[in-house]
Amino acid sequence: MMVDAELIWGLVFGSIGIGYCIYGRRQKTLMPFVSGIALIGFPYFVDGALLTMLVGAVLASIPFYVKI
Repeated sequence: MMVDAELIWGLVFGSIGIGYCIYGRRQKTLMPFVSGIALIGFPYFVDGALLTMLVGAVLASIPFYVKI
């Protein structure tokens, strides 16, 4: 059962993921688009608010370090 913190963090990272998807599609860059898809989908597979924050922060920072 999800708690409130998991839902809120999933909403936050899903919103960031939508922004990355739109940016990646318009700029025709692969890494922000793929990272956005991952940010949208990962809250369904991760259990726990702390793990959601950690995985989301890593996925959100990948486009800044990996340029493809």
